[in-house]
Amino acid sequence: MIGLEGKNALITGATSGIGQAIAIRLAQQGCNIAINYRKDPQKGVDAEEMAIQKACGDINNCGVKSLLVQADVSQESDIVEMINTVVEEFGSVDILINNAGIQTECPSHEMTTADFDRVITVNLRGAYLCARETIKHLLSQNRPGVIINVSSVHEIIPRPMYVSYSISKGGMENLTKTLALEYANRGIRVNAIGPGATITPINQDWINDPEKKAIVESHIPMGRAGTADEMAAAVAFLASDEAAYITGQTLFIDGGLTLYADFRDNWSA
Repeated sequence: MIGLEGKNALITGATSGIGQAIAIRLAQQGCNIAINYRKDPQKGVDAEEMAIQKACGDINNCGVKSLLVQADVSQESDIVEMINTVVEEFGSVDILINNAGIQTECPSHEMTTADFDRVITVNLRGAYLCARETIKHLLSQNRPGVIINVSSVHEIIPRPMYVSYSISKGGMENLTKTLALEYANRGIRVNAIGPGATITPINQDWINDPEKKAIVESHIPMGRAGTADEMAAAVAFLASDEAAYITGQTLFIDGGLTLYADFRDNWSA
């Protein structure tokens, strides 16, 4: 990809899944990579450390610089410190990938305010604050930059039982468009990707269950789930100079899921 070599990229939630694949793909294109991670008390220390070591190892094999940055994107102070740390170590943040995200499954009428707020705070408020601090830095150095938000097909497809997640991704669409419009004349491009069903560690429940997997894939016109590498390839394109005239867009990478698979067969209303 043109224009990525030597750039400095920060990816939030980059130790596994789509985030890790993006980090590796950008490293392969010559970017220096700052890997953000959050210490998760629900995960074993060994498992988390193994994920971090694998991500760093794969990046270092590309011959670029890597940096580990611990931060909880639900905490404003953590985000400010994270951006400052990357700037101090690398000199700039040229590319921000807002990938960190969580979800909570619950009937909408039973969801607690605390659970609702937690998802919105990480997925939407956290993405905004990371973008805000990155934009501040870019403006202070009078330099162009790229922000890519990892959204979801649920920007536009309602998802019962996941109301806070759906709202966060719907809000991310407008966050992307608003920032893109506001800073286009300052050389800052803002786009998003909207992954569909993707084979990642977080989806092991249906990936490893043939019956559940068949149900998921029955809704996808291409008949299969996507891979993290396919998501990462799209991010690399949007971050590169080959996408220099693209801003304010969400690129859905979903095997046709947003084409409404139930309408594949002609029927009369």
